[in-house]
Amino acid sequence: METARKRARLIYNPTSGQEIIKKNIAEVLDVLEDVGYETSAYQTTPAPLSAQNEAERAAKAGFDLIVAAGGDGTINEVVNGVAPLENRPKLAFIPTGTTNDYARALKIPMGNPVEAAKIIAKNQTIKMDIGRAFGNKYFINIAAAGTLSELTYRVPSEAKSRLGYFAYVAKGAEMLPRSKSRKVRITHDHGVFEGKISLMFAALTNSIGGFEQIAPDAKLDDGNFTLILVKTAKLFEMLALLIQAINGGQHVTDVNVEYLKTSKLKLEVLDGKEPFMLNLDGEYGGDTPVELEVFHNHLEFFANIDEISDDALCLENNDELRR
Repeated sequence: METARKRARLIYNPTSGQEIIKKNIAEVLDVLEDVGYETSAYQTTPAPLSAQNEAERAAKAGFDLIVAAGGDGTINEVVNGVAPLENRPKLAFIPTGTTNDYARALKIPMGNPVEAAKIIAKNQTIKMDIGRAFGNKYFINIAAAGTLSELTYRVPSEAKSRLGYFAYVAKGAEMLPRSKSRKVRITHDHGVFEGKISLMFAALTNSIGGFEQIAPDAKLDDGNFTLILVKTAKLFEMLALLIQAINGGQHVTDVNVEYLKTSKLKLEVLDGKEPFMLNLDGEYGGDTPVELEVFHNHLEFFANIDEISDDALCLENNDELRR
């Protein structure tokens, strides 16, 4: 009796990254077939939550692997389709977007969908932490609040397609002088912070907005957020922090930064003005107040583990993963 082949579903955003996946779709499907998966593909549509709904359907239909091809928004939708389920397939990522923070963290090749697909052939996976906000919205890279954190959804899609990463740089230069401090209360595992901040990051990986030193000691699987609070909105002090971050993560000990680990937190704005908008993996996620929590080792992702620093993984998992 012939053993049933494993099944993979490729969910791809046809417009991401100047339509690079459409040009490589046949070769990507060949790679997945060669690895042993009976593979089919789904092209996302402009309808809301297209990728999320298809990921949920595929998972419930018993697919063994779901491959998300697109930018951070596409992978976030796929995660939200799978994360609430009891039986969750393995996941893989083919990055074709602008910043691709999650691909950077997993050391997946960017700009080359076929090489990214070949990572699956290495058969190296990590059980990754993910975050949840508002009790029903999942994220895999970051939750952020503050004027600058709104950058990713303030840049028009047309500008991202035309200018790529430079569209974010230009918008950031425009928004930085408008950054404001707000009085907040943040309850976390180690106590309560009450004071003024201009930015909050709750990071699950070390790659934020293309920078890999914002949360330099973030681990992918330790059950914690790296919580970063920026306590100044002054232009020159913000620029100084950015320079420190670029130069090896020196900002973490700066007097204008709170930096700690926590498995959960609650963010409330206390100044009686409009709420903070929450950025979840680069998309608008909702308004404060908000509670965030880590789901430890919740999803299994194919990753290029040979290229991931030992410091980015829990020590007890490293030996097992590299066998």
